[in-house]
Amino acid sequence: MRKIKYKKGRKLQHITLEYTGAHKEHESEMQLFVYNDADVVEYDKFTILALNSCFDYTKNNWLNIHGLNDINLIKTIGSHFKLDDFLLADILNTTKRTKLEEQQDVLFFNIKSLLPSEYSDNISVEQISFILKDGILISFQEKRSDFFTHIRERIRTHAGIVRTKKVDYLLYLLLDAVMENFYITLEDEEDKIEELINLTKMDAKPIVLEKIENHRDNLSFLKRSIVPLRDSLYYLKTKKDDEDENDLIQKETFNFFIRLHQKSLELLEQIESDMSALESASNFYFSEQSRKMNEIMKTLTIISAIFIPLTFIVGVYGMNFENMPELKTQNGYFVVMGIMFLLVIALIIYFKKRRWF
Repeated sequence: MRKIKYKKGRKLQHITLEYTGAHKEHESEMQLFVYNDADVVEYDKFTILALNSCFDYTKNNWLNIHGLNDINLIKTIGSHFKLDDFLLADILNTTKRTKLEEQQDVLFFNIKSLLPSEYSDNISVEQISFILKDGILISFQEKRSDFFTHIRERIRTHAGIVRTKKVDYLLYLLLDAVMENFYITLEDEEDKIEELINLTKMDAKPIVLEKIENHRDNLSFLKRSIVPLRDSLYYLKTKKDDEDENDLIQKETFNFFIRLHQKSLELLEQIESDMSALESASNFYFSEQSRKMNEIMKTLTIISAIFIPLTFIVGVYGMNFENMPELKTQNGYFVVMGIMFLLVIALIIYFKKRRWF
């Protein structure tokens, strides 16, 4: 079974601008929010032609891009906001791991969003990238999804403090929404693991072991996705008291990113616990298989032990000696059969008293 096809993407040179993801059928669309504490303007069908006219650099600007197939669109966005080709290549190349890159006036964040597949045990993966500049946040999604729907509603309705904060707080909200998908995926894995553990105790078939290995792979992939995220968030955590840091992230916003770092630690701890549970289920499977094999061997051994003396008797009377008095006895056959029958009964009683079966 091919577990996670997403990570099998074709590797490219560092500055090659080519989308390598699996969602090539999705057309590129853009949406722009321009907001502050007083008002909000939403451009649902935003186009490249409106780049110079719709942005208001005295307010917060969130440009969200769905679909990464239009390379010219990505190049135009990069040229307009003075993003180097290395960042654009990282946005388009979905084989890259989660990373944080800080430049003089740009903060780049790359993260994998994971969700359970609806009709299989596989994990659905989407790469989401963020560009944070002064007053501007650009998010790049491989396809249209509802990860950020509740955040858009909070901006529209002035719910919470998002409109009173700068775009660095919006970046925190978006990252938090993506991390919630980790919890959803992990919870789904835990439900399936619990079913597997119960199934292992009821009927340890080979298909159960295959499922255990599949979910072990899923947890390993989850762990590999969260570890670099944890490291990136730890880097932001250490920058809180750095006097040389730029002002892309406000001092008071660092505390929110510290919360995300704590969440990543909690996720990793839970994954380790779930992997231990799978290891226990795997060990139980092999123990149950060994127990069944021992039961089979014990049954066969008892049967063999019962037939050994019978075979001996048959072998004795199967010898071709002429002087065997029992052969001429009138009821010799019935006597021997009776002795054999009594011998079987005696052996069964003996084995039963010894609790060998």
